[in-house]
Amino acid sequence: LMQTVEETPQPIQAEVKGHIPEWINGSLLRNGPGKFEFGEDKYNHWFDGMALMHQFRVAEGSVTYRSKFVQSDSYRANSQHNRIVVSEFGTLAMPDPCKSIFGRFMAQFELPESTDNCSVNYVVYKGDYYVSTETNFMHRVDPETHAHTDALLHLQVDWSRFVAVNGATAHPHYEPDGTTYNMGNSYGQHGSRYNIIRVPAQRSACGDTLQGAEVLCSIVPAERLKPSYYHSFGMSENYVIFIEQPLKMDLWHIFTANLRRKPISEGFHWEPHCNTRFHVVNKHTGQVLAGQFYSKPILTYHQINAFEDQGCVVLDICCQDNGDSLAIYQLQNLRKAGEGLDQVYNAVPKAFPRRFVLPLTVSSDTPVGQNLSPLSYTSASTVKQADGKVWCTHENLHPEGLEEAGGLEFPHINYAQCNGRKYCFFYGCGFRHLVGTSLIKIDTETKEMKVWQEEGFYPSEPVFVPVPGATAEDSGVILSVVLSPLQNQSTFLLVLDAATFSELGRAEVPVPMSYGFHGIFVPH
Repeated sequence: LMQTVEETPQPIQAEVKGHIPEWINGSLLRNGPGKFEFGEDKYNHWFDGMALMHQFRVAEGSVTYRSKFVQSDSYRANSQHNRIVVSEFGTLAMPDPCKSIFGRFMAQFELPESTDNCSVNYVVYKGDYYVSTETNFMHRVDPETHAHTDALLHLQVDWSRFVAVNGATAHPHYEPDGTTYNMGNSYGQHGSRYNIIRVPAQRSACGDTLQGAEVLCSIVPAERLKPSYYHSFGMSENYVIFIEQPLKMDLWHIFTANLRRKPISEGFHWEPHCNTRFHVVNKHTGQVLAGQFYSKPILTYHQINAFEDQGCVVLDICCQDNGDSLAIYQLQNLRKAGEGLDQVYNAVPKAFPRRFVLPLTVSSDTPVGQNLSPLSYTSASTVKQADGKVWCTHENLHPEGLEEAGGLEFPHINYAQCNGRKYCFFYGCGFRHLVGTSLIKIDTETKEMKVWQEEGFYPSEPVFVPVPGATAEDSGVILSVVLSPLQNQSTFLLVLDAATFSELGRAEVPVPMSYGFHGIFVPH
């Protein structure tokens, strides 16, 4: 599941088994690493592989598939030299042997360059589609053809040309009108800042798609030279919730990576002596709420949802109690077999869905030692301490059976209907191994859990597609790309009824794929 695969640029017909509802009309677009070596050079980490875009087009009950590598500067430079010449998260590129000894020596003193290998997700700004990672570069693509747009112009879109950030997450949030919110760090001579970014829905007169982007709010890290890493953030109707967690980025180690001949991944450190802090920001004014909300040390990659109720923000996220997992995803670990792979898996912290409650009106007059949450439907508590800090204790959003499923990651909801609103259902992957081994649906009110799994198959992130015009929250289907390492088994697009979680059909594709990260459904 972690091997280089070939791209399939021309659409091929999938073999449909069962029934795929004819109302599904659109494309499931997925992104992830698909090439793990150039010549004799091999990448070290799962996150390093070159971005491969996948399209499953569904129309009138039939499915076609195609894929294409992102023609990034990194991909083209590596291909041209037939070796790795651009460093990635866990792999340091070796100095160019064609340079002089002096040139190779001086290259060690250069700051690490940002990669434009956009392998994490598809994102949308002002109606345009991009493949994205977490650096300052994105690539605009045509969701229909997977070709880069603006063929006569430079293919990259650089965040730093429009707003003072050095990158942005690959998990923005969207308002119904198309306004987009994201977060990105900025690094300067006095340290770093966390920045909340707002991109307007309308195109500007000049047509440049990120024109008009603005920093809504900047937050100073607890340690300016060791900001926290974050992969996503929460957003309710009126607030952005940023989680400052104990997975730290040591900027000195990162900026001196070339000199020390180390990949930037070695600058990431789990520091459990630091508690987790929740920053709540009014997304209309940019004002940071006064409450200092803390919890025990947790690591979170993906938020599930956030909503407001009775003067509180309710935040649902997938959490780990240990943040040492990044190093485990070295490819040499993922490609082990038998007992060795079991040992690697047993060392990976499991993620579980949890609920936190953050009261919006905490002041000096707020009583100490009392649970400030007025919400009767959750056991999550919030207590102000004598030092003024507000301590948050979570509620588990799952039944005990989720431990057997290996926890849950890659959460999805009915985003169009429920994002920022009170909701009932979320979906995710169960991780009994290093990749998804099951698909799971959880009812946040009853904790009821439904599971789809099939021995020897590994489902990817579930994407919810609503029935047109439906009002029920779970009226729709779940789409997931399911892989198998067995050569006699086909990869397939799985279609589940979101309400019953029963299989409706699958579309088998006789093409090997590597396990990817995230994607979206684009209706036609």
